[in-house]
Amino acid sequence: MIEQSASLDALVLDLLEWIGPQAKPYREVMEAWRTSCPRLPVWEDANERGFLEYRPGGAETLVAVSARGARFLAQRRP
Repeated sequence: MIEQSASLDALVLDLLEWIGPQAKPYREVMEAWRTSCPRLPVWEDANERGFLEYRPGGAETLVAVSARGARFLAQRRP
């Protein structure tokens, strides 16, 4: 179980880095990061931990790294 947790953390970090400092359209994020594998629920885990936030973006919702997500990223990948 520890190996899976470390793998999931690494993927969550990848997601946070990929989104970066500028919010991205929800559709774009979902196309790139949605998974149907129950063993690697990257998107779901990042949401549950409060690492993502949603912002209005005109015609579509934007996804951004939350302050909590930015702290997690800074602690793990300075």
